[in-house]
Amino acid sequence: MSELNLPVLDLSLLDEGPDAAARFRDDLRAATHDVGFFYLTGTGVSAELEARLLQAAKDFFALPEAEKLSIENVTSPHFRGYTRVGGERTQGRVDWREQIDIGPERAAITGGPGYNRLIGPNLWPGAQPELKDVVTEWHDHLTGVARKLLRAWALALGAEEQYFDRHFGDPQTLIKIVRYPGKDDPTPQQGVGAHKDSGVLTLLWVEPGKGGLQVEREGEWVDAPPVPGAFVVNIGELLEYATQGYLRATNHRVISPRFPDERISVPFFFNPALDARLPIIELPAELAAEARGVEDDPTNPIHATYGENALKSRLRAHPDVAERWHPDLLAARAAS
Repeated sequence: MSELNLPVLDLSLLDEGPDAAARFRDDLRAATHDVGFFYLTGTGVSAELEARLLQAAKDFFALPEAEKLSIENVTSPHFRGYTRVGGERTQGRVDWREQIDIGPERAAITGGPGYNRLIGPNLWPGAQPELKDVVTEWHDHLTGVARKLLRAWALALGAEEQYFDRHFGDPQTLIKIVRYPGKDDPTPQQGVGAHKDSGVLTLLWVEPGKGGLQVEREGEWVDAPPVPGAFVVNIGELLEYATQGYLRATNHRVISPRFPDERISVPFFFNPALDARLPIIELPAELAAEARGVEDDPTNPIHATYGENALKSRLRAHPDVAERWHPDLLAARAAS
């Protein structure tokens, strides 16, 4: 461990020969078994693309309120678009942030499982057409990074290299562009409350020099400040399920910055198709002996089908969208 509280891994080692690649896989397995979080360098994301993304984010949040509210997520049954400050909840408490949610660009479908309602078009601000271009470029590059990581994980866990490719189907991605406004309260405020991600893999980019992210380690909250040129990577509940707790999803949160400061971050969630079920990986005996089992939290069940996990999270995080568009799903959950 470094003084940063999280391991630092260099993805480019996978391209530097068998020995370097093996070291990366060993470090990857150890980091996500022990911590569930790490910094990732060597992704090939240029400083120019980072700068364009940051500028596009700042430009979006600087739009007049009416422009942002024209794509407010309460107008989308698919939980896409803009969420105003205070419009999202974690553990039932209000998160102090505003954001835009962007998923795969698809036509809405009717019928089928409840999670099919997450499929549909994005909402883009008419006053900022360049946002779609930079987000698309960001999405395509990070999709390649995510696939490379998952292939390394498969080998590190004793599976075939294409294990995750075979079971992912058409990946369900989600990009959030988030702004945490400063707070002047005397005590730390919930930018986003403690939670685990519901899927497989998250790549988080944070505005340079802006802290606030904290990771739970051995019952204590430790800071995870941004590292120049690095992403913060963590696994989600579905990878914990697939490894029966050998890899463990980890609680994390964001503390609001002090006014007048603000903080921009862009998490990229890379997950299987909504109808995909990741089978339990048959770990080598020495790894299986260290599997801790899936964490049992009656208030937060982990489902094998990714869509069930994703829908669970969306309904909880955005109750206004759920109440407007999906009262039948809420009623079914209340009755179960």
